[in-house]
Amino acid sequence: MKIVQIETLIDASHFSRSDSWMGSTEMMIFLWISIVVIILVYSLDQLIERMYRYEKKKHHSTPEKYQIPFDEVRIPASGNAYLYGWWIPASPGAPTLVLVHGWGRNLNRMMLYIQKLHPMGYNLLAFDARNHGSSSPVKHPSVITFSEDTLAAVDFVAKIGLTSSHSIGVIGLSVGGGAAINAACGDQRIKSVITVGAISHPVEVMNFEFQKRRVPAFVARILLTYMRFRFRLNFDKIAPVNNISNAEAEIFLIHGDDDKTVPLEQGQALKAAGKKEKMHLWIVPGKGHSDCDTHPQFWDQVSAFLHRTLPIS
Repeated sequence: MKIVQIETLIDASHFSRSDSWMGSTEMMIFLWISIVVIILVYSLDQLIERMYRYEKKKHHSTPEKYQIPFDEVRIPASGNAYLYGWWIPASPGAPTLVLVHGWGRNLNRMMLYIQKLHPMGYNLLAFDARNHGSSSPVKHPSVITFSEDTLAAVDFVAKIGLTSSHSIGVIGLSVGGGAAINAACGDQRIKSVITVGAISHPVEVMNFEFQKRRVPAFVARILLTYMRFRFRLNFDKIAPVNNISNAEAEIFLIHGDDDKTVPLEQGQALKAAGKKEKMHLWIVPGKGHSDCDTHPQFWDQVSAFLHRTLPIS
């Protein structure tokens, strides 16, 4: 009887040590998996940040340099932020054009537009998008934050009483062009939109960048999937090409046929997706992403469209 009891104790001791060993092994596996996941998340975050990093620069001149009177303004924006801007008045009853720069730029990018549009008689509002120029930071700038900022600028014009006119237009470059389209889809106060090199879909832009950088297709898919979940981005929902059919504004799409940043196919996709009677596309021969305004017919085309869709009485 005693022998049986001893054997029973030995067997129990053996299983107790085995369970303990198994528990330690599972804990170590869990620990290593956690470490790998943390390293992977950190690495993906760093890769995405490097891909879309830009130097945040403030403006180096103002309209005063060109003898154009202006006021510095602070525009309330989403998330208790503010946008730095220039209000350039023409006359109280004139229509207003909101000017939206592109990715990594600031309102100084719109200086040539200010010089050309101010003599036409339009009130102008140029601003720095969040995380650009002198405006408030935002953690993950995108076409949707640009769109929100554009709507904030439209609200500012309409509600602060800067002008008695209810006619508002938006001119946007690149991602600012995509934002102008998105803003017009949600706000019928915007009567006229001009875009230059507008993006159609953020995924199309990113895939094109991946191809240029020779990122393998499967890596690109992983990155895009990760961004969707990590930053809660619904790319399809914020894509201008999926929203443009809701716009009541007249839209003039200007796109260089040699655009190496946002290929012409994106401008053509925007035109095809919009309301046929509202859409106008000018393919600028021999021009790229940032030099369409150097074409000899550029300002005549812009002026004609504005005078038809946003006339000055």
